[in-house]
Amino acid sequence: MIDLPGRLVLIGHPVAHSLSPRLQNAALRAAGMGIVYQTLDVMPGDLAKIAHELIDANAAGNVTVPHKEAFAACCSQLSPVAQRTGAVNTFWTEDGALVGDNTDVGGFDAAVRSTVGAPAPGSVVAVLGAGGAASAVLAAVERWEGVTARIWSRTMGRAERLAERYARVSRAEWNADTAVRGAALVVNATPVGLHDDAVPVDPSSLDPASNAFDLVYRRGETPWVLACRGRGLRASDGLPMLVEQGALAFERWFGVAPDRSVMHDACR
Repeated sequence: MIDLPGRLVLIGHPVAHSLSPRLQNAALRAAGMGIVYQTLDVMPGDLAKIAHELIDANAAGNVTVPHKEAFAACCSQLSPVAQRTGAVNTFWTEDGALVGDNTDVGGFDAAVRSTVGAPAPGSVVAVLGAGGAASAVLAAVERWEGVTARIWSRTMGRAERLAERYARVSRAEWNADTAVRGAALVVNATPVGLHDDAVPVDPSSLDPASNAFDLVYRRGETPWVLACRGRGLRASDGLPMLVEQGALAFERWFGVAPDRSVMHDACR
């Protein structure tokens, strides 16, 4: 019998929009597990206190924006990929301490391969953003032979620091249009487009042969994905990645793979 955690939660701020409870609870029901996955809206200043409460509750779960990097500091142990990215999106309690992992990397890798296709050796990936999500994208880029990345962020210092972490494959750019020019894959790793019709970069700046991948997801897809498709580009929102990283998290918690088809259906 699988030992269930005392609580199973999604930590973030805000979290009401997330589809993670829908897909995880569908997977839990399909597996016959008597636990409910719930959201936990946590203000940044309360994160350390909540982390201690999660330990006391023998909890497991996921972490979303804006806490992925800060939560890593709350964990006593990090997986190699969480150490590499400096961000945690999946955690569990072990021997009275939090263990952090990052399934965003594997989730992004699998989602790109299944939707728009992984870039060929010698090609460039443009990464818009410099937070924990961008770090996961770059960790995946490191797995793609001969592929390099350009990073752009509205805060140049953050882009430069992230480029230093992934110096073997990336460099920072001062201008978004320069970053995306000629890129085989352009990835939006910012929250832009989550709540409004803003786009991270004008689709007309993308090369006609580019593919676009938006880590943001929302009902009816994001304005950027729709605009990129309108220009004839292959584009995907973050829903395939959400499902795949969630499935990988499920495996970390319970040691068994969930029914991915059930998770996909729940999101639709």
